[in-house]
Amino acid sequence: MSQITVEPLTFTETSGVNFGAVVHNAIIEDLTDADFDIIRDALFTHQVLVFRNQGGTSPKAQYELTRRFDPAATSYGHGKTIDAKRSILHPDLKTIPHQPQVQVIGNGFVSEYEGLRDIRLKHPHHKTFHATTIPAEDDLDFTRFYRWHIDAALYGLAPPVATTLLAVKVPGGRRQICRYDDGTGDELEVPLGTTAFVSGYAMYDLLPEADKEFARTTKVEYAPHPYIWISNAKSRADGLGLVSQGQEIPLGDLPPIDEDQIQILPLCWRNPLTGKLALQVHPSPVRRLHLADGTVVDDLAAVRETVHRLQRPGIAPRMVYAHDWQEGDFVLFHNRGVLHSVVGAFAEDEVRLFRQCNVAASYFPEGPGEEGLVAA
Repeated sequence: MSQITVEPLTFTETSGVNFGAVVHNAIIEDLTDADFDIIRDALFTHQVLVFRNQGGTSPKAQYELTRRFDPAATSYGHGKTIDAKRSILHPDLKTIPHQPQVQVIGNGFVSEYEGLRDIRLKHPHHKTFHATTIPAEDDLDFTRFYRWHIDAALYGLAPPVATTLLAVKVPGGRRQICRYDDGTGDELEVPLGTTAFVSGYAMYDLLPEADKEFARTTKVEYAPHPYIWISNAKSRADGLGLVSQGQEIPLGDLPPIDEDQIQILPLCWRNPLTGKLALQVHPSPVRRLHLADGTVVDDLAAVRETVHRLQRPGIAPRMVYAHDWQEGDFVLFHNRGVLHSVVGAFAEDEVRLFRQCNVAASYFPEGPGEEGLVAA
């Protein structure tokens, strides 16, 4: 019998966050089948699970728990696409040699860690990706959501079911103001280097009925080689999708395209336990919308505006859970039920060391009223 207990996170009365839980009495390095059954149901119920004091977790144990949600899955969620030098993901990840499904992310110089030597980690900064930026003199006090996203290749490989993050080294002390800079005046105080989460289920629930119907009956087509396609494009100031400036890489200049690998996915993904629908779209690489009547919307600016209009209420300050990382925190999140974003601007000498793991799923998400398709 498992000793694990699950305690939902609590928030202020003005908060709209209705997800997240702390898992007690669990040792990631030594989970029984009974333990996992509780964790699995908790993940699909609460979407983000926090395990404290898990600093001794090995990369192997991290991978094994991540893969346990889909035992047929074996490869890192982006496959080898992060090796493409033109991909926007390339600079941010270092692969652990003896456990290639686990990546090292963070900030600053690390002399040795898990077989990696003399590595310099670079925390993603909005100035490299956003169309506008916070002035340099305000950079350590103010920040932005870097990029709201789902962990997914979105070309060929199916989106991972779950992602795990382990905080190995966390710089402490400072807090920052995360600015939306979109004309709304919205801002949110956050811990330094937080990971921000929002619920795809709340994002769907916030929609008016007409938009809910649109979301249930529409599919989104992602670009081939999406992270190369958008490598010259720039983000909105709120991190929720891109501005349309004609900077996408022409399809003819991308690596060879296999039409069968292009993904056309439902806007809404169904929870395997509760049956609830999440508005689950990665806004940056969207290319077309396929409507219920067979119409294909391929005006890229219009596609982006539509997706942003649907998703923006779900990232309002009251809807965001900004996790306050402590060393040893192990966070497991339902990658098919939440969006997340890197946040924060570090000084060069502030060292942050994390491990990330997700594995490309063996099946695609289920949309409204459909069964999941097996990944090729």
